[in-house]
Amino acid sequence: MPEKDNKNLINRSPVVVILGHVDHGKSSLLEAIKNLNITSKESGGITQHITAYEIEHQGKKITFIDTPGHEAFSAMRSRGAKVADIAILVIAAEEGIKPQTKEAIKHIKKTNIPMIVVLNKIDKQQANPDRVKRELIAEDVLVESMGGKIPSINTSAETKQGIKDLLEMILLISEMENFQTDISKPSQGIIIESHLDSNRGITTTVVMQNGILKIGNVLGTSSAVGKVKVMKDFQGNTIKEAIASTPVTILGFENVPDVGEEFKSFSDIEKAKKELNKESSRLFKKVDTGDKEFLNIILKTDVLGSLEAIEQVLKTIPQEKAVIKVLKAGIGDINDSDIKLAKTSGSMIIGFRVKANPIARKLALRERLRIITFDVIYQLAEAVTQALTKKVAHEIIRKELGKLKVLAIFKTDKNGQIIGGKVVNGEIKRGSSLDIYRNDEKIGCGKIAKLQKEKKEVGEVAKGSECGILYKGDIEVQEDDILQAYIEESYKPGLE
Repeated sequence: MPEKDNKNLINRSPVVVILGHVDHGKSSLLEAIKNLNITSKESGGITQHITAYEIEHQGKKITFIDTPGHEAFSAMRSRGAKVADIAILVIAAEEGIKPQTKEAIKHIKKTNIPMIVVLNKIDKQQANPDRVKRELIAEDVLVESMGGKIPSINTSAETKQGIKDLLEMILLISEMENFQTDISKPSQGIIIESHLDSNRGITTTVVMQNGILKIGNVLGTSSAVGKVKVMKDFQGNTIKEAIASTPVTILGFENVPDVGEEFKSFSDIEKAKKELNKESSRLFKKVDTGDKEFLNIILKTDVLGSLEAIEQVLKTIPQEKAVIKVLKAGIGDINDSDIKLAKTSGSMIIGFRVKANPIARKLALRERLRIITFDVIYQLAEAVTQALTKKVAHEIIRKELGKLKVLAIFKTDKNGQIIGGKVVNGEIKRGSSLDIYRNDEKIGCGKIAKLQKEKKEVGEVAKGSECGILYKGDIEVQEDDILQAYIEESYKPGLE
């Protein structure tokens, strides 16, 4: 039996994910790799929005997963999906480590897969790769040139420097790790993208892990089932079968499967449905706001992967004082039903890489509702954070100013008291509130209506000076009383 099993094991190409801080060159690096390894004739067939593609270098293939960011990668990993074999951490050599760099490092470490550090934009005049390597030590990432075991490559997407070195390093790690697959097993893989195409129906991108996927195979995940009707490679060419590490787009699922789910093949649809996880994951569960303020949101995105990535990011926004309530989340353009729901619920309408259809735009204009759209997740998160902050109630804080000792009472009538005193601590200001103390016990409250120094109206009087005040309050002041002056300021607290 072992001999038979060995015959069914074959080497497979590595699956690579590229992570790092926004604007550090992940997209341009991927583009440079494509341009270097895919001919212009071939690249003409690549669709604009590709989630995964395959290149060939030195006669060997490499699959790259192009996620919307480490948030999406995290969403996949949260379901236990081993999405990639190798992670590339991209850092701009002239900027160094940024917040998202640190997040990416955490995600890579949790997956326990090999890492390659890529110091990108090495052609920039301000590039300082040695400084970046030293910064990495603080994040417990020790590259080879600093005495560690993690390889690092200097690259430039602009000049193509280091691109070939990077690909050779990927192949070297792949050879050392000896990635293999069992072609005798039922076809199995990971959903890395899924969306509803208005022309083609439910379109799903998968990366194969085991077995051979063929036209007609019945597939099932924990949330969806279907039968493979059409299968295409990353360039849009129709194919009949796919093996492990191959990225393919398939048509045939009856409903949209969740990103990061594992799919398996079954003998028929009925059996696939019986094997479905009854507790399939659902996005944006209802939240109990209690007595907190809340922000209603209607969210529409281009693909399911974006929806999951945004869900993960929104969870990181502090909600101790105000809560985010996603009333509706879906895939596709913003429509008139979204606008109607927003009107009745007072919701914020957000689109991510989608537009509002003409009817929705007209309705929103008529109802004076604002639609905001984004192409970058962190910008969306910032907008939601700002809107949520506005929901937090203003708080009043008391600011102690100073103390006045009453030296004389010059006049008392229905309009108040004219008092002479000396500022013994801090300062007092016209208009400030007062606490009245007698024998160290608070006996009443009042206010400074007018303030004079040397018989002239002034705004404030400092410690050591004598002054006269027009006092108004709920109790008559006596000599030797202490008046504690203070002001109350309204401020908008943060979300934490």
